[in-house]
Amino acid sequence: MDRREFVRVGAVAGAAIAGGKPLAAKTLTSGGDFKPELGAQPFRIPPFELEETTIADLATAMGAGRLTARSITQQYLDRIAELDRKGPTLRHVIEINPDALSIADALDAERKSGKLRGPLHGIPILIKDNLDTADRMTTTAGSLALAGSIAPRDSTVAARLRAAGAVLLGKTNLSEWANFRSSHASSGWSGRGGQAKNPYVLDRNPCGSSSGTGGSVSANLVALGIGTETDGSIVCPSSANGLVGIKPTVGLVSRAGIIPIAHSQDTAGPMTRTVRDAAILLGVIAGVDPRDSATSGGAGKIEADYTRFLDANGLRGARIGVARKYLGFNDAVDSLMSDAIDAMKKQGAIIVDPVELAADPENEFDVLLYEFKADLNAYLAGLGPKAPVRTLADIIAFNDQHKDQEMPFFGQDIMVKAQAKGPLTEKAYVDALAKNLKRSRDEGIDATMTKNNLDAVIAATGGPAWITDLVTGDHFTGGYSTMSAVAGYPHITVPMGFTRELPVGLSFFGRAYDEPTLIRLAYAYEQATKHRRAPRFIPSLNL
Repeated sequence: MDRREFVRVGAVAGAAIAGGKPLAAKTLTSGGDFKPELGAQPFRIPPFELEETTIADLATAMGAGRLTARSITQQYLDRIAELDRKGPTLRHVIEINPDALSIADALDAERKSGKLRGPLHGIPILIKDNLDTADRMTTTAGSLALAGSIAPRDSTVAARLRAAGAVLLGKTNLSEWANFRSSHASSGWSGRGGQAKNPYVLDRNPCGSSSGTGGSVSANLVALGIGTETDGSIVCPSSANGLVGIKPTVGLVSRAGIIPIAHSQDTAGPMTRTVRDAAILLGVIAGVDPRDSATSGGAGKIEADYTRFLDANGLRGARIGVARKYLGFNDAVDSLMSDAIDAMKKQGAIIVDPVELAADPENEFDVLLYEFKADLNAYLAGLGPKAPVRTLADIIAFNDQHKDQEMPFFGQDIMVKAQAKGPLTEKAYVDALAKNLKRSRDEGIDATMTKNNLDAVIAATGGPAWITDLVTGDHFTGGYSTMSAVAGYPHITVPMGFTRELPVGLSFFGRAYDEPTLIRLAYAYEQATKHRRAPRFIPSLNL
């Protein structure tokens, strides 16, 4: 299954965010009022002190006393109020943490007393609304079926962020159920959050399912964000929103407390504006966790500090293969790739062009259907007796009962197909998973890298963002994500350039636990090219 079939999910508006309050629980309101604006003039956005700031910038300002965690948090809250529900109405933030300012105050007090937890101390972050937080925020995967659901325990990622001193600012909108509800969905749409917009061109799509995280970080609503991916849902919104995104090796980052699609492919990862910030964030959230058995495979392979692999000369002597099979779908993207290859050659890289990769696995969708039913039912059971829904069947029934709010644009055919699947002991599932792993690993990425003695392979992450279409759904044209996703191998995307105001990403991918190498290469490319630029909030390119 390619990403055109996989990354699709859509839009209904929830209650507005106002005054630092969380979205009202159990409110069933429709987002069917989404109307792309026309016109070519960018929105007039007020100057913003924290635009394009990095972790280092914020830490330096706090250390010098020019800013505090509270003042930074307040500025981001004001920015969200100004852009997310007014002005361009981005609809990237689904819920604000009502305790964000008090958390910032406590971290300021710690700093004043001489206690610093690390590089994230006092720095706000937004996390996707499928990561559990045991606080006053809900965790809903964007669905009204889970409105009001409070997790009994933090996800491991949220717990690690808290321990590192990050301010959990709120939750981001997403493609509902992480884009695993309908084959005709619009990425960035959820029943609670409505249709998220691309901050570069507002009638364009932010790509899913970590669309709200991607749009928030790109629009400078926050410095850092956490997304999740099963196939394309970190790298696609990172590409479409001009960001750096890291889809880690499955098992590098714990999935405990994250609403799942499929345990064989799911992972959380950083979405930032720079490779350095992504490396810092990855070091915070990575680690072995007894709550997620997949992380045991990372013992001895997980780095505490990925910034030590940042090397501006990291391309020198590196052997990089070009996966041409993922090009040819867009002339502008092909031109940007040519420029990227030239830039890497100038930095001393050895380009092997082309390299052949096996065909993408044919059985991905079946595996995901089986695992979605089993994994989601297990997650819902862990919410306890007060959970608003207990099973996938309950969710399907809820959606049928609230069609006007949950299905005004597209249905739930993927969920229905998943519900029809049997247990994970069925031979059809076991055989499909084995074929997927063999094709993507032994015959795929591993074979290509061994044959060509490569440090990494590159491809275009995706094309320029398409116009959001609530009638027929998403319009993917091409790009790369599936082989790394199915293999469970790492994949990093960085800005590669622009075509008509729309950013496009460059993918670096490799073997399991090759994050250090990919970070080194991505950083060297980023430093040599500096393609990232802030969005201008243009209403439309189509006059």
